[in-house]
Amino acid sequence: MATARTLIHIPAPAARGTVIEIRASLAHPMETGHRPDAEGRLLPRSIVTRFECHLNGALVFAADLYPAIAANPYMAFTLRVEREGELQFSWQGDHGFAHRETRRLVMA
Repeated sequence: MATARTLIHIPAPAARGTVIEIRASLAHPMETGHRPDAEGRLLPRSIVTRFECHLNGALVFAADLYPAIAANPYMAFTLRVEREGELQFSWQGDHGFAHRETRRLVMA
C-alpha cells in the first residue's frame, strides 16, 4: 500500500436523518501517459482509477476515475446520517497503487 497525503473533511456530529457533505482529496499527480518529459519520451501513465467509501463495511459512494481527472483528485458526496460508525476511504490506481484511510462518523 502506497503512502499518500489525504485531506478528509467530515462535519461535526450531526443529528440522525440529516444529510452531510463528506469531502476527500488525495495528493496524486494523475499523469495521463500523453505528456512528454524533457527528452521527449512519454511519461508513463499513473492515475487513480477508483475511489470508494464504506460505512461499517457497506459501500456508500464509489467513483471510477479516468485520465481527464486533474491532479490531486477531489471527491465530495452527501450521506444521510442514520448511524455512527467507521468510514473507510480507499483509492486504487495504476501500477498497484492503493491507499486507505479510516475516520469515525459521530452522531450528535
